Amino acid sequence: MCIHQLNLLAASSNLPISNFLGKQHPIEAHHLSSICDIMEKAMVNGDTCIIRCILVVFQVVFKFFFSPQTERNRDIVRRSGLLLWQLLMAPRDQICSEIQKEVCLAISSGLNILYPGEAEINNLLKLVLTEGENRNSGLSQLRDVILTNLAEQLQNNRFGSEDDDHYRLNDELLHYILKIVVRESCVLITKCQTVSKDDFQRLLSTVPAASSCLRYLMAVQNHLLSNTILIKPDDNDDSDSSLQGETLKVQELKTSILSLATQILTGCDEVLEMLQQVTTALINSDISDREQRLKGLEQITKATMLGHLLPVLLTSLMHPNLQTLTMADALMPQLVQLVLYTSQTALLLKTQSPVFSELNSSPSCAPEQKGKQLPDERMLEEKEEPGFLTGLKIPAPWAAGKTVETVHPVRDNYKFKETVHIPGARCLYLRFDNRCSSQYDYDKLVIYAGPSTNSRKVAEYGGNTLGYGSRSVLGTGWPKDLVKVEGDTVTFSFEMRSGREHNTPDKAMWGFACTVRAQESSEDVSGGLPFLVDLALGLSVLACSMLRILYNGPEITKDEETCQELLRSKLLQRCQWQVEANGVISPALTPSPSPLPLTIEEDREFTYPSDVLVPPVGHYFDLPRIRLPPGIMIKLREISGRARPQFRPSIK
Repeated sequence: MCIHQLNLLAASSNLPISNFLGKQHPIEAHHLSSICDIMEKAMVNGDTCIIRCILVVFQVVFKFFFSPQTERNRDIVRRSGLLLWQLLMAPRDQICSEIQKEVCLAISSGLNILYPGEAEINNLLKLVLTEGENRNSGLSQLRDVILTNLAEQLQNNRFGSEDDDHYRLNDELLHYILKIVVRESCVLITKCQTVSKDDFQRLLSTVPAASSCLRYLMAVQNHLLSNTILIKPDDNDDSDSSLQGETLKVQELKTSILSLATQILTGCDEVLEMLQQVTTALINSDISDREQRLKGLEQITKATMLGHLLPVLLTSLMHPNLQTLTMADALMPQLVQLVLYTSQTALLLKTQSPVFSELNSSPSCAPEQKGKQLPDERMLEEKEEPGFLTGLKIPAPWAAGKTVETVHPVRDNYKFKETVHIPGARCLYLRFDNRCSSQYDYDKLVIYAGPSTNSRKVAEYGGNTLGYGSRSVLGTGWPKDLVKVEGDTVTFSFEMRSGREHNTPDKAMWGFACTVRAQESSEDVSGGLPFLVDLALGLSVLACSMLRILYNGPEITKDEETCQELLRSKLLQRCQWQVEANGVISPALTPSPSPLPLTIEEDREFTYPSDVLVPPVGHYFDLPRIRLPPGIMIKLREISGRARPQFRPSIK
């Protein structure tokens, strides 16, 4: 199958053969017509070898050598499409799986030629997505091939291109794809309960392989999030049109992300509900391998959309670009429901672990002791319920340690300096690699207990015991035990002062490597959290962040910032506001009865009485007056041109 190999090589855009094939002249219509004649004859005779060869030829021709510009070419394309569709829809007993695969590859390669319009492609995709698993296995295989191809192209154009609209399907098709992904995830989780023991072990060995539909959703999600979070505006282009275009693009991306996130969270809600049902059923069952199935259930869950889509989405939604009031208002109800499902399911699995059983286990005399407890103690005990975090140690970001090392081997005039800071650590523990060495003892490492080389010096190490260079080491040599440094910061400074001698091997100039930890031993380091616990914590953090956004409300506008002093002015405190029919707030034109004092002192902060909205009935109160300082009154008179009234004594 030389042509097949040619097609596979041409699929890579980095190889010279791709550029060569792309520059060739398009094939003429009568040549493609001859290819169709050969295919029809082979189909009549049942010659599978010729059929496979022509299918591979179709793939190459559609990809590189054909352009349906004329009416005759379009007729040939329709004829080719009918032949391919006839093979695809043939009964399974009349066509082998290899031919069916080649048919799907041929249709996928000529997708834009066989279906030139957007409506035609959408109709094809709608057919394979809705009828793929019901009518014919070839449709489901064609669906997988097309979605895999679109996912790869979308990943290659992750940061935006003119073909984005072609690779990203419309919302209706995305909805169909998401329904398939939800159904696949639920089926996969259900198998943990229904399949036999051998089949369950076989299932564990195949995950976490993502289906084509799930891969496409992952590609769409990564594409949208990457363009929203990672792309920065062009600082060199300050034109209004450019800024307006970027703003519109960002808004469109946020709208697409909100729509996709809403659908993904809704689908995850359904999958988590199924997961909770299966977990409960396994706990209550009496099958022999129940513990193994419960342990494997978490691994299976990672292979669903809960493991491939949700963690990336939760992390990205914490980015400032997506922390908006619109996002919070739309996603908050679903986040709360997901937090409940994940925490409840994590607690169910936690009750089956030995650690949890030991924590909840009580002596045989516990019932007798409970009867002797005081009422307050019984009430306190009833309120204390173990959660899904009981007995778990949440790992710190630095729990695994940070490795600091030079290049290996070090070169002449090499200098190295690095500072490690672990917030909250009382002291740091350094463990050095047993290969640490330098050519001479003055090619040394100096350690400081602080953020710079001006801090307190802790120790210095250099040299080697391999018989090269100085043939000696500083002090007792490179440490084999832990080195303790007080404080939360340590600085390493290494300098290669000597030139390498011709007989010095690499092992005598290896440099150094050191692991810095906040714990004394690596045994204290946690291996991480269970998947569902980690997911529940991530959902809780995002939900709290969204609650904060909802509590703060809309951002302060520029007009509000400009009018801050005016809004805080005591002059406005004497105004009574009314809401007009169109929702605009304006001062009341006529005064209304008010229990406010007649005079507000300028040097005292004014607060409204608690019964300000309940004025006395039957009495009229004037609006309060503010006694302004004389300096302000003089300026107001100068601006208004009104002089201070003069009081003349009355003549009797």
